[in-house]
Amino acid sequence: MTNENAIEIKNLTKKFGDNIAVNDISFDVKPGEVFGLLGPNGAGKTTTLRMITTLLKQDSGTIKIFGHDTAKEGKDARSMFGLTGQYASVDEDITARENLMIFSRLNGLTRAQSKQRTEELLSEFSLENSADKNLKDFSGGMRRRLDLAVSLITRPALIFLDEPTTGLDPRTRLQMWETIRQLVKQGSTIILTTQYLDEADQLADRIAVIDHGKLVKIGTPEELKQCVGGTKLKFVVDDDGKIQEVENMLNKQFSLNPKVTDNKVDLILNKKNQLVAVLNALDEDNISTSHLVVEEPSLDDVFMSLTVGKN
Repeated sequence: MTNENAIEIKNLTKKFGDNIAVNDISFDVKPGEVFGLLGPNGAGKTTTLRMITTLLKQDSGTIKIFGHDTAKEGKDARSMFGLTGQYASVDEDITARENLMIFSRLNGLTRAQSKQRTEELLSEFSLENSADKNLKDFSGGMRRRLDLAVSLITRPALIFLDEPTTGLDPRTRLQMWETIRQLVKQGSTIILTTQYLDEADQLADRIAVIDHGKLVKIGTPEELKQCVGGTKLKFVVDDDGKIQEVENMLNKQFSLNPKVTDNKVDLILNKKNQLVAVLNALDEDNISTSHLVVEEPSLDDVFMSLTVGKN
């Protein structure tokens, strides 16, 4: 593999009538990374994904997949990736083995090659014991694993996972996460869309947040968390008579702006070393506290900060 980007998107735009679904978006995806696309419903991420995978033609802008322009070299670009959607694209009336054989042949493999690849994928996705069962008897997790296996028949360098764990139970979600991590270890590049922010936090190396068709922020999960504020500190002041004293101290000594409700104090720390300093100041002033909670910023905070209230 060369050092070129897995995906290069420049000034991508798509309109539906008077509605601008995707508005001048540009970003790159590096080889070997998990790149997350996040955004509320209707934000434009699905339209963006459909254009990248050549299912929808852009109005303007360019998309390159490992150097292949999707508008000019669509066949070459499509040969580089596999796509797994939210719902299984396999036939429920036949077995997992038969599905894999059929899709292998459709992808141009010979009968012998199809048989070999089918056995490899059944083993890789722990489906050997269920290989000859009809899909109607499969659990949700087994269906998702088979759908992912189908998308990997040709060993694509780039894999699009569109909400791969939707509807799965927690145990099966964790199994799917491990499968995705293994794909990355084997050299795959992954584009991930998900409605689960913890999933993006766990898996993505970088995340692009899209809202109203625009790219509003891009960075690592940690970089995105840092942009919405510092550590949250919550506690209860045991002596109601000292509430005002606590509020004044936090304002004057630390330049913090606490939210005080009855005897409950909520605040966001500006600096990493402020937590210890605030606790020491409370102790020095003989202020007794309880129900102390320290929370680091989450992707939920990022999502709410960047998208909510703009609709």
